[in-house]
Amino acid sequence: MEKKTKRINVGGVPVGGGAPVSVQTMCNTDTRDAVKTAEQIKAAAAAGCDIIRVAVPDMEAAKAISDIKKMINIPLVADIHFDYRLALEALAGGVDKIRINPGNIGSVDRVRAVARACEERSVPIRIGVNSGSVEKNILTKYGGPTPEALVESALGHARILEDVGFGDICISVKSSDVVTTVKAYRLLSESCDYPLHLGVTEAGTEYLGAINSAVGIGALLLDGIGDTIRVSLTADPLREVPAGIAILKAAGRRLGGVKFVSCPTCGRTEIDLISLANEVQGRLEGINRDITVAVMGCVVNGPGEAREADYGIAGGKGVGLIFKKGEIVKKAPFEALADELIELIERD
Repeated sequence: MEKKTKRINVGGVPVGGGAPVSVQTMCNTDTRDAVKTAEQIKAAAAAGCDIIRVAVPDMEAAKAISDIKKMINIPLVADIHFDYRLALEALAGGVDKIRINPGNIGSVDRVRAVARACEERSVPIRIGVNSGSVEKNILTKYGGPTPEALVESALGHARILEDVGFGDICISVKSSDVVTTVKAYRLLSESCDYPLHLGVTEAGTEYLGAINSAVGIGALLLDGIGDTIRVSLTADPLREVPAGIAILKAAGRRLGGVKFVSCPTCGRTEIDLISLANEVQGRLEGINRDITVAVMGCVVNGPGEAREADYGIAGGKGVGLIFKKGEIVKKAPFEALADELIELIERD
């Protein structure tokens, strides 16, 4: 059952309160280069990204926000640490969300200044706690960055905002350890009704990071926990977007679009199934339809699975049968299977 949370609005994208789970990524460009950053943001948006974040390490980067905003059409989040003046400048530039930990920006007056500026512009704040950012006294209390430590730190930061009358908050509690991450979010979900930004921090390279993220984020989504996600990969940020979308689809939290099914290879396979599946999947990326496409390798499971799909291939000995809605359309040699299948899909 989905956990009911408060709703915030990030530049027109609703987060929480039963809204669809949104997908985020973060630019790896120098934010001070507004043109290059905007180009990456537009590419991410074309890949399906809903919300994007940029690092704001100094005032020059903060001042670039206004130029970036003029060139993009998805909500922009400013990632800020320690210096509250960067938050104020980013807000003046039209940023749609601030990621900052209130306990790290100084006095209550500084927190109040940021909160007031956010409130005036209807801009939410994400409190982002990672294993490496937990306060020393909390680490000492729990003996390390445990799930309980992460949650206590996050709720402590939230109270600072609450104390100055600000409640337009989203929270994340990320660890590079998947089990710790899942336990922390479950505990946090029981402790508050703020919308939660899910992710496994420092998850790893594209292959390993996608697995760690799928396990951690997927487990929470299946619990009904989570309102927006970011898959953190040591890779091109654009690779994070399809990974996040795939996780949402696998967890049943995003419907629509092409669903691709392919079987594992085995000793019964008599076509080059791996290359065929990769080719078909790649060519389906440009198709925006709510369909299921199956590429199966042999006559045992192939015909049955292919018939269950809207379109499909069931391999034989150097050939394959092409199906549509359970009916055989034609038989084609291996070399022509991908072309025939894609042509059929595009023609319909």
